[in-house]
Amino acid sequence: MPDLDFHAPRLFVDAPLREGERVALERNQSNYLGNVLRLSAGDTILVFNGRDGEWRAAIEGRKRPDGLIIAARTRRQDRLPHIAYVFAPLKHARLDYMVQKAVEMGASSLQPVLTRHTQVSRVNGERMRANVIEAAEQCGILSLAEVAEPVALDRFLDKRDPARLLIFCDEASDVAGPVQALQAVQAAASGIDVLIGPEGGFAEEERALLLRQPRTLRLSLGPRILRADTAAVAALALVQAALGDWRTPG
Repeated sequence: MPDLDFHAPRLFVDAPLREGERVALERNQSNYLGNVLRLSAGDTILVFNGRDGEWRAAIEGRKRPDGLIIAARTRRQDRLPHIAYVFAPLKHARLDYMVQKAVEMGASSLQPVLTRHTQVSRVNGERMRANVIEAAEQCGILSLAEVAEPVALDRFLDKRDPARLLIFCDEASDVAGPVQALQAVQAAASGIDVLIGPEGGFAEEERALLLRQPRTLRLSLGPRILRADTAAVAALALVQAALGDWRTPG
């Protein structure tokens, strides 16, 4: 576990970070620092951009915060595990929740897929990216998960790297013991795709298509049917513990 400063506010800035650099604040960032957090010139915060690590920065501005002076690096840039979270989109607040939790669980990319029973056909990518940034700011995360455009499930399967391990969570699976099932496979060096289907489950032709994919594990998440947003947290926790960066090094 890295030595995190949980007391200093953290802010994502889309600018290069190095000692002595000056960074202009966007209007909403200025409002957040000045009116929400009640910070002013001379106060310090932590900033990151997803590329250059985490830095301590001092606020500039006369009447309100309008810029930052980058002072010193507090943490070097890290890398997320190569875990893609692939999911059928949900509505509004539940999608916000699912994106935030996937980021907290260490997913490196988020890929919406459209299935026969998907209830939402349009996804607000900018809102998803905003949730990625908010979760990273609040949880000490340095690397930002990529947000992909929605694609049909069959198109995603056609274009994905077949060397990656595909884990698809299926309530119809009769395989018991998800921990044992994950421990019995090896993580691919090229990464893992964790797929959660829609509220109505996979159609039979989709399930058959998934089972024909190379390096595929059909995973049960236990004896109870989980909501899709709950399944996201459960599946990513299992994968991280068995194959990801929750394992003891070495």
